[in-house]
Amino acid sequence: MTATLRLEGLSYAADGRRLVDSADLTAAPGETVGLVGPNGSGKTTLLRCVYGTLRPSHGRALLDGDDLLTMTPKARARRVATVPQDGQLDFELTVREVVAMGRSPHKRFWEADTAADADLAEAALDRVGIAALADRAFPSLSGGERQRALVARALVQRPALLVLDEPTNHLDIRYQLEILTLIRESGTTNLLALHDLNLAAYYCDRVHVLQEGRIVASGTPHEVLTAELLATVYGVTAEVSTHPATGAPTVVYLPPSA
Repeated sequence: MTATLRLEGLSYAADGRRLVDSADLTAAPGETVGLVGPNGSGKTTLLRCVYGTLRPSHGRALLDGDDLLTMTPKARARRVATVPQDGQLDFELTVREVVAMGRSPHKRFWEADTAADADLAEAALDRVGIAALADRAFPSLSGGERQRALVARALVQRPALLVLDEPTNHLDIRYQLEILTLIRESGTTNLLALHDLNLAAYYCDRVHVLQEGRIVASGTPHEVLTAELLATVYGVTAEVSTHPATGAPTVVYLPPSA
């Protein structure tokens, strides 16, 4: 199940300041679309407007033409799954129970989990590499283990759109690559914020660069990730080349004295 996400003039203001300013973007069915930009550029705020924890001051977020902002939380959760940046859950649920929560939007309040729900949860735990942790208390996990559990919960939700805020946070290199590969191959439309530009270059079909709340560049990684843009937006000197094995842009940062 996939969908088209379209943002039209999406803005969010707080304390008289626009944290997201007139954002327009489209993620086609099955695409993986990345948001990149310096700290404080508006990536997390934009994602929160899409998945509903913040209400935009202007604009629309449409999923296959349906306005996400007018849906009930449960209706939105049937179509959009979220992996937030912090990944905090303070109550003593097991990892299996946290992952199984992904089925909640598809159930009535009193409905118990079925054998099919349990199978989906077990399969997701196995896909993200934490089946052995299923009976552990979620708060006892490391940051990387929590992140994988939340990705598993999102997959169990069976959404059309996955929205992920720094999904590789706390993960070592192996799991960064495995999780992003899993996201790309999940069959969903994906919108994610990433700090690592090389991961964005390799895994994203298109990239949008935010600076002070505005999208200042959009396109394929080759079109967007240039030395000139990195100097303007990030204030760094970098060399950008095409990797001979992957064909993706590769960014090498240079110290100020280089």
